[in-house]
Amino acid sequence: MELKFPNGFLWGSATSAHQVEGGNLNDWTEWEKKMANSLSHIADSKKWPDYILRNYPNPLQPENYISGRACDHYNRYEQDFDIAKQLGQNAHRFSIEWSRIEPEEGKFDEAEIEHYRKVIQALKSRGIEPFVTLWHYTHPSWFTKRGGWLHPEAEKSFLNFVQKIVSEFKNEISFWITFNEPETVVRHGYIQAIRIPQERNIFKAFKALKVLARTHNNAYQLIHKIIGDKAIVGFAESLVFFESYNRWPHNLLAKRILNWYRNKQFVPMVIRNTDFIGLNYYFHSRIRLNPFISWKWFQYNENKLGVSDMGWEIYPQGIYEMLKILKKYDKPVFITENGIADAKDEKRVMYIKEYCRWIHKAIEEGVDIKGHFYWSFMDNFEWSDGFWPRFGLIEVDYKTLERKIRPSALEYAKICKNNSIDN
Repeated sequence: MELKFPNGFLWGSATSAHQVEGGNLNDWTEWEKKMANSLSHIADSKKWPDYILRNYPNPLQPENYISGRACDHYNRYEQDFDIAKQLGQNAHRFSIEWSRIEPEEGKFDEAEIEHYRKVIQALKSRGIEPFVTLWHYTHPSWFTKRGGWLHPEAEKSFLNFVQKIVSEFKNEISFWITFNEPETVVRHGYIQAIRIPQERNIFKAFKALKVLARTHNNAYQLIHKIIGDKAIVGFAESLVFFESYNRWPHNLLAKRILNWYRNKQFVPMVIRNTDFIGLNYYFHSRIRLNPFISWKWFQYNENKLGVSDMGWEIYPQGIYEMLKILKKYDKPVFITENGIADAKDEKRVMYIKEYCRWIHKAIEEGVDIKGHFYWSFMDNFEWSDGFWPRFGLIEVDYKTLERKIRPSALEYAKICKNNSIDN
């Protein structure tokens, strides 16, 4: 028996500019060079399986944490999109690198705009619908050096970039994603202090989130003003399905607090100004507050499906539960990211099929889901983890930059081409 997806359902995969293009000059390229040795030393204190250490670069090498030429997708996008078409994908999510377009404040690089025009045309000529992300973690260096999203002119600067890009591509792009995981960037930067700007300040965290929400709302209005009703504008946020370890009051309270922060900050502030919700889904967490008053994030493995190379639990039912929660907003949903780090490619087929089955169940129960983008199209630079996590449908040899289609990609291709999955 086959589980058929709705007519017009979009199947694809996702990337972001900094993670695949190579040759970027932005705030992250400056940060990664400062942090490479420190990150490799931290990795040296952990126990790693041999199959990870045999890969190049591995987590113990400083070069693992420097993006450099990445996958050289900037120069090889035609070849890469040929593979996407071969795999039956009819949509592709990518980002336009702000620092390429506006390397100096107020000065736009027309050659880089034409580069992205060619990228868009390459997708459309292959029958692949482009989804453009306008901000995927990175900023021009000038933007960060003057204070990032806390600077009084931050919103104005981003909207100037949006005005330029949307005006250039208004006749070519229908689907726009303003921000990718704004809550993640704020949490990592101002609460956990593990990424730019590495400053623990809860007040700045909430202020930055409010600025990002307001900026999204105004960007939404601006895009529709430029394009009109043909524009389909949304955002992509990473949401977590939380459960309590047990019914003890302190664990239930801890779950409520974490769920409030992770899932109920950005989304409610922007839901009136969005045409769709982009769900990035990776995590299911059971929360327990231990006797020493420290947080423990339990990877609850009820179905015994194991964990990824990142140690993230494989819990397909979680995406269904989150989709059912999102139904209350009465907005269409795209799965803008969902994937697994699996260097051996042993679990990816099971992962994709099981998550897709639960997505189908949510559709049957009335959730308006329009498409699915696997993360990631190819192996890529995974931010502060560097190159060692292998999320790709396409394996990349970082020494030669050779692309190799993984067996799991061929199984995903069957789903894409048939718009269905075996039950």
